[in-house]
Amino acid sequence: MALTSSPPRPARAAKQPTPAGRGRRARSTREAWTGVLFAAPAVAVFAVFMFWPLIQVFWLSFQKTSGFGIAQWIGLDNYREILGDAVFWQALLNTSLYTLVSVPLCLVAGLGAALLLNRPMPGRGLFRAVFYMPAVISGVSSALAAAWMFNADLGIVNKLLGAVGIGDVAWQSQGGPAMASIVAVSLWIGLGFNMVVYLAALQGIPRELYEAARVDGAGWWQTLRSITIPSLAPTTFFLMVIGIINSFQVFDIVYVMTGGGPGNSTTMLVTYAYSAGFDQRRQGYASAIGVVLYAVVLVMTLVQWRLARRRDDA
Repeated sequence: MALTSSPPRPARAAKQPTPAGRGRRARSTREAWTGVLFAAPAVAVFAVFMFWPLIQVFWLSFQKTSGFGIAQWIGLDNYREILGDAVFWQALLNTSLYTLVSVPLCLVAGLGAALLLNRPMPGRGLFRAVFYMPAVISGVSSALAAAWMFNADLGIVNKLLGAVGIGDVAWQSQGGPAMASIVAVSLWIGLGFNMVVYLAALQGIPRELYEAARVDGAGWWQTLRSITIPSLAPTTFFLMVIGIINSFQVFDIVYVMTGGGPGNSTTMLVTYAYSAGFDQRRQGYASAIGVVLYAVVLVMTLVQWRLARRRDDA
């Protein structure tokens, strides 16, 4: 018996988009281009004032230049010099110590102020404004006021210490007190920002959790430990990352209050880079310090981000 092949099936016509589908696609395209147009100014500003200077600093770190004349290509010599530079390692140690002390203090103080001002109390709005005011004042202005306050001879801090029976402290001539004064001013400036962020996070915690805890007989400390602090974990992580980045970039407070002294006891990485680039006119070496600082902050941020991811996935 002969096999007969079945007649070929007619090809299906291409499905034409409906008017509703074309409308959704056109609307999606318009929204995408609207987003691009709104983001374009910010991207342009970032590219011109952040990304391009970063590339230039990286390129300059392989050169020897004073900022004038023709630069000399020296390869990795600036980075080799950093490895044997005792002042650089002292600045890195000072910056790390400053970060380890100031960031936790700012977090704890900001959370404490937020918990206090999150409750109904007379003059709550005034107290919030007073706590936040240093955050909107320029760092140079705050540092100038603090330099007068911590003046060993005429400052109000020593006068207050003398009133309670504590002798005068040499804030400008001893390394420990000088670093303590910088940490205190940083705490004063950073408290307001942390407080505002914590306040916003506290108001986002469901009230039902606290009501259920009170029904179960939980006290203030148990509620804080079991509800408030775990609920604020993402906010604390955000503030910690921002605090570490800012602390490694501290400049204006140190430059105005101590200038990096006495000796190099308060020299930070940024102040040392500034001194190398503008006082010593070694802009290639200063750029290498800046690149190392950028790498340190980037690695620390990535490590914290991975730790946070691992904790959330657990």
